[in-house]
Amino acid sequence: MTQTSYNPDVLSCLANLSNDEVFTPPSLANDILDLLPSELWSNPHARFLDPVSKSGVFLREMAKRLMLGLESQIPDKQKRINHIFSQQLYGIAITDLTSLLSRRSVYCSKTANGRYSVCETFVDEQGNIRYERMKHTWQGEKCIYCGANQEVYDREDASETYAYNFIHTDEPEKIFNMKFDVIVGNPPYQLSDGGHGASAKPIYHKFVEQAQKLNPKYISMIIPARWFAGGRVGELSNFRDEMLKDKRIRIIHDFQDARDCFPGVEIKGGVNYFLWDRDNKGKCKVHTHIGKSVVSVSERYLLEEGASTFIRNNEAIPILKKIQEKKEKSFSDLVSANDPFGFDVRIEGSMTRIKPKYKLSPFKEAVKFYYNGWRKEGLGYIDKKYVKKNEDWLAENKLFVAKAIGTGNAKTDLIKPFVPDLNSCSSETYLVIGPFQSKKIMDNVQSYIATKFFHFLVSLKKITQEARRGVYEFVPIQDFSEPWTDEKLYTKYSLTEEEIIFIDSMIRPMDLSQNSGEDE
Repeated sequence: MTQTSYNPDVLSCLANLSNDEVFTPPSLANDILDLLPSELWSNPHARFLDPVSKSGVFLREMAKRLMLGLESQIPDKQKRINHIFSQQLYGIAITDLTSLLSRRSVYCSKTANGRYSVCETFVDEQGNIRYERMKHTWQGEKCIYCGANQEVYDREDASETYAYNFIHTDEPEKIFNMKFDVIVGNPPYQLSDGGHGASAKPIYHKFVEQAQKLNPKYISMIIPARWFAGGRVGELSNFRDEMLKDKRIRIIHDFQDARDCFPGVEIKGGVNYFLWDRDNKGKCKVHTHIGKSVVSVSERYLLEEGASTFIRNNEAIPILKKIQEKKEKSFSDLVSANDPFGFDVRIEGSMTRIKPKYKLSPFKEAVKFYYNGWRKEGLGYIDKKYVKKNEDWLAENKLFVAKAIGTGNAKTDLIKPFVPDLNSCSSETYLVIGPFQSKKIMDNVQSYIATKFFHFLVSLKKITQEARRGVYEFVPIQDFSEPWTDEKLYTKYSLTEEEIIFIDSMIRPMDLSQNSGEDE
């Protein structure tokens, strides 16, 4: 019996090691490189840059393509190797360790001029894969380039600072003193800002913006999909606006489950890679991936009329347009801003919250206080004097809904508000829906929230656990003097059988006996 030998690519194995740094599997790197025009690989003058080299996989796979593409122009194999590595391929490593790893996988030697290096022309150890230890530039306890927290990242010389070379300069073109035709990479995604969990600060967009400053012909990067709809105001919001209006983005491959790209790695909201083509403006070809399949392809502008965010499902667009034709007000008008009663108070200069002064037993002048994160019970009593906002809502009919729910997967997330007792308030864990003039109206609102129709429209913006007011933007307000069902809503908006089937495929059956809402 003949055994087939298995010789795995070490970079495929490395891609599955850790969630801390998301390494790129070789197969994914090649999918991304396939976006580029094929004629680049036979152009001996084209220059390529990976500004965030981790394993060197992009440079290695580009070298393979150039070796084939330039064979007729530079027949001598060693001369071709020397030319490609010294004149065409350039990388900026993100740490000293990844610089060694990248050189080892590209040059077959951790030093570019070493005895075993496949390139004979380098005179120094770094070659064209550079790493320089950088320090953050602090201003007001934040780095002016990446926004890192000085308390967290002002470290001794022996520790990694995560001050990435490519984005910690106003003049990235001076790193190599040359222009590039192509910039490709998989940038770091976030930095902790001193808080916990979801408080991590996104930085991947800064690498895209810096690459655009260099004005190459092509940019292709794989980044989290949170920029489609989510992100803190002033950080991702500006980046999103610019990207959605940029007609140079010609191709996007969208993966709602990041594990389809990075096995074993969870990135809430999924990931996407794109092609930015400087000299070729037009519509974008959007490929939607589920598992190993491309489930739809649509050529369209990234920003639909009447929308402020990207609609990632191609089939959702005609449904949304039917709804928007009625020009109804948004349900988001009924949802409060974050921290509806003013309890999100922090220690000065810190992300640490000051715990509200509530008690577990009722007392005179107290109002009920719904919370989560401080104790499991989630219900206490607090003096009304501590309510800093919307005191007139205390005695009104209203709903409380978590501001963080699930993971952004419409098949598993369930928006399930609850009815608090009258004379009540909540911590910043919850948002308020309402208030309402009567219990009947509130009950009818709940019937609407329980529909697949409602959850489907929320899912167009809710692609992470984030469930603040903005995720309800596409949901229209109804006449709440009557209850609502999916059947009534489908009829009202003249949805076709195919559109109804699509909504059913996107949203799990509404089981209100369960709640996957995740409070802070």
